[in-house]
Amino acid sequence: MRAERDIRSVSKHFQILGEFVSAEPYGSGHINDTYSAVYDQGRTTVRYIHQRINPNVFKNPVALMDNVHRVTDHLRGKLAGERDIARRVLTLIPAHGGRPFHLDDQGNYWRTYIFIEKAHTYDVVQTPRQAFEAARAFGRFQGLLVDLPGPRLHETIPDFHHTPKRFDAFERALEADAFNRAQSARTEIDFALRHREMVSFLLEAHLPERITHNDTKFNNVMLDDTTGEGICVIDLDTTMPGLVLCDFGDQVRTTTSPTREDERDLKKVRMQFPMFEALVRGYLFAAHEFLTAPEKKCLAFAGKLITFEIGIRFLTDVLNGDTYFKIHWENHNLDRCRTQFKLVESIEQHEDQMSKLIESLL
Repeated sequence: MRAERDIRSVSKHFQILGEFVSAEPYGSGHINDTYSAVYDQGRTTVRYIHQRINPNVFKNPVALMDNVHRVTDHLRGKLAGERDIARRVLTLIPAHGGRPFHLDDQGNYWRTYIFIEKAHTYDVVQTPRQAFEAARAFGRFQGLLVDLPGPRLHETIPDFHHTPKRFDAFERALEADAFNRAQSARTEIDFALRHREMVSFLLEAHLPERITHNDTKFNNVMLDDTTGEGICVIDLDTTMPGLVLCDFGDQVRTTTSPTREDERDLKKVRMQFPMFEALVRGYLFAAHEFLTAPEKKCLAFAGKLITFEIGIRFLTDVLNGDTYFKIHWENHNLDRCRTQFKLVESIEQHEDQMSKLIESLL
């Protein structure tokens, strides 16, 4: 198996105890190549996570890994004294030279984490309790990073949640229509153009810059198998300066609908208000002390905007020939776009109810 041979070779460059046994692809991420590997330590076996950083998405892997190293070290310091700390923050395994990554002969950047056992991620939320725990975990993650010492973190993807620039990129892709796909996506293009007026809302609200995760999908929190607690926030590649409302908005996008983000039966896609209520309560439970009044006021709007933003990113990738997100079938990115836009419509139907809930909690 080619992948297993590659991981065996890569593993030799990291400070791993034990003999390599096997490896297999792991997870459902769109961007990096991720593998779970088993090592024999004599009386027991242990698992590690090996990841190849996607250079087409992350142009400066060294800066990215500097961010990850600083953030995980800071989190570990803030959590010192808590039980089970190795399961509450990602643990990077250094390469033999001491760096937090290995650069192979083909120019690929690799990193290694300790595998967090007895906890899982889920692509689709199943209960309001899970939504509460995920939101609480992300809120706590933001709160622990409020006092991260300088210098400012690197922007691993500049303007990642700059919605107006995302919309500009969509319009450029539409004008070029390099792959003659605009006609097949006419309905989605018209939907995007009708919502142009809202793209600048958060940037014009003059919210404070903070350290944010920027990819707060429900499956980026590990839930403990026994207690159901949200114990560890993962996938830190886009942890960088940003707006907390973008993080909360992406939680709404990925946690309130009962479907995956590429669901093709759009009748199943809807914003479930009980899930939204659980998100708000969990997030405010952890974040209320550091959030400003303007940040709290914008919570209800954030989900609609970020869901729309991700939708136009999928649509832009359709028009550009599917060069950013991994696809697994024809029109996969168009299916993803349609799911996002259907969820935007559902959120719009609940906006008054969402605003009243947040007002009551504040």
